[in-house]
Amino acid sequence: MMDHTDGTGTGLRAEHRDRILRAVDERFDEQIRFTQELVRHPSLRTAEGSAQDLMERAMEARGLDIDRWALDASELAEHPGAGIVEVSYDGVDNVVGTYRPAAENGRSLILNGHVDVVPEGPEDQWSRSPWDATISDGWLHGRGSGDMKAGLAANLFAFDAVKAAGFAPGGRIHFESVAEEECTGNGSLSALMRGYTADAVIIPEPEEDMLVRANVGVIWFRIRVTGRPTHVREMATGFNAIDAAYFAVGELRRLEERWNAEKGRHRHFADLDHPINLNVGMIRGGDWGSSVPAWCEVDLRCALYPGTTADEGWAAITEVVDQITTDAAGNPISVEAKRTGFYAEGYVLEEGSAAESVLEGAHREVFGAELESFTTPGYLDGRVFVQYAGIPTLVYGPVSRAIHGNDECVDLESVRRITKSIALFIAEWCGVDEVAVAQ
Repeated sequence: MMDHTDGTGTGLRAEHRDRILRAVDERFDEQIRFTQELVRHPSLRTAEGSAQDLMERAMEARGLDIDRWALDASELAEHPGAGIVEVSYDGVDNVVGTYRPAAENGRSLILNGHVDVVPEGPEDQWSRSPWDATISDGWLHGRGSGDMKAGLAANLFAFDAVKAAGFAPGGRIHFESVAEEECTGNGSLSALMRGYTADAVIIPEPEEDMLVRANVGVIWFRIRVTGRPTHVREMATGFNAIDAAYFAVGELRRLEERWNAEKGRHRHFADLDHPINLNVGMIRGGDWGSSVPAWCEVDLRCALYPGTTADEGWAAITEVVDQITTDAAGNPISVEAKRTGFYAEGYVLEEGSAAESVLEGAHREVFGAELESFTTPGYLDGRVFVQYAGIPTLVYGPVSRAIHGNDECVDLESVRRITKSIALFIAEWCGVDEVAVAQ
C-alpha cells in the first residue's frame, strides 16, 4: 500500500517516520566519511572532475541510471539565463543519477547540489588545511564543506535512509551534481536544458536550518580603464589608469547606494540592512613599478532585486560607465564594461505550495519547531528552476560558518537533522511502498 502525504506534511505513519529517522542515524558516520572524502577533492572551477568521479561512483553504487555530460558553452549561450563563459568547458561535467520506481505513481523530485567550490585563498590564513576535512568540536572543516558538499552528501544519504528503512519511493528522483554554480549558474541550467524537470526541487545549500524565501540576481562584469604611460619622474604628463579605476568604481558605488535606498519598494527586502552589494573581486593593472600604468581591469559583482531583469540591471550599469568621461581631476578617461559571468535574475519563492507544506511537516517532525524562512542577498541556483520551469524550489540546508572565507566549516548535527528532513520529504512527497524491513 502506498504511504503518501496529502500535502499537509503528515501523510506518513509515525512508525514509518521513526524507521526512516533511525536509518539516518545508523548510517550517519558513513555519511560523514563520504562528505570528508568529497571535501578532500579540491573541485575548483574547471577542476571538478575527480569530485564528479566520486559522485558518479556513489550514484552507480545506489543503482541509479547515470548521465554525465560536458557543459556546452555554445548551446548555453542561446539561453537568456546563461552566464558568460571565459574558460574552457573541456572536462567540466554535470552528473545526474536517476531513480525510477517500478511503477511511477508518486510525485517526482530533483535533489540538486553544486560540486564546484570557490578558491581557498591564502592557506596561511587558515588554521588548518582547506582540504584535510578535519572534524573539531562537531564541525567539519574545509573548503566546500558547507558550500555545499555536506548538502550533496545529504541528498544521497537521505535516499539511502528511506530504502534502508524498507521503503521504495513511488516517484522519479533525479540526483544532480552540477558545476558552475559559483560563477554562472550554467550547470543547473544545462541540466534543465537537457530535460531534467520534476514536481519539486530541493537544494540543501548552507541556509542555517531555514528556507530561502527570496534572493537577489547577480551580474558579473569587468571594467577596463585606459591610461597614458610615462616615467614616474614625469607623472604629471601621464595618466594613471589604476587611480582612474578607483574613481570609476566610486561612480558605480553611487548606483549601489541608490538601489539600496529603494529596498522598501521590494517585497522581502525592506528589512535587510544592505541587500544590494557591489563587490570589487579582482583588480589587475600596470606593467612596471616605475611606470605610470596604461591600463587597469577591475572585476565586479553587483546584485539585483527580484523583478529587475538582467537586461535592465546591465543597462543601468553601462549607463553609469558610459557617462564616465573624466576622472576626479578632470582628466579624460576611457572606461569600457563587459559581462564576465553571472547574468542571473533574482526570484521569490511564493508561499503556499504543496512542496513547502511537506517540508514544513518534515522540519517540524525533526526539529520540533516551525520552519522559518528568510531573504538572502546572495545568488542561488533555485532561480533556474523557478524562473525557467515554474518548479517550486526549496533551498534549505545546514548551519555553516565562513563559507567563501577562511576556516569554512559545517555543523554536523545540523547536517544530520537536515538529512532527516530531506529523507522524510522524499518519503512523503514521492510516496513510498513498503518492500522490506531493514535489519
